[in-house]
Amino acid sequence: MKKVFYLNTCDTCRKILAQFDLTDWELREIKKEPVTKEELAEMHKKTKSYEALFSKKSTQIKLRGLDVKSLTEKDFKELLLDHYTFLKRPVFITDKEIFVGNDKKNVEELQKFFGVNE
Repeated sequence: MKKVFYLNTCDTCRKILAQFDLTDWELREIKKEPVTKEELAEMHKKTKSYEALFSKKSTQIKLRGLDVKSLTEKDFKELLLDHYTFLKRPVFITDKEIFVGNDKKNVEELQKFFGVNE
């Protein structure tokens, strides 16, 4: 398995994806094709946390009046399945590894994984 979950309208996602040869990867645009329960379960198995997959920058947080600090793992799971913007992106997932989000450390790990140097 080699999948990338991303958002086409996200400049950061596009910039990160452009750095790598994704020829043999399945690209999933999460607005058109939201993450399934099975895929989320697979991500959770690798991260051991729904919160680690949750984007605390989602515009839906403010719109829904959510207090992120009070959310449980069950809440994070339900929100991730409910709306695509709750997924921290991009998510690169293979049979063995997962890379979640666009923070500097994660992008550096991805570059190592792909053998690319900035």
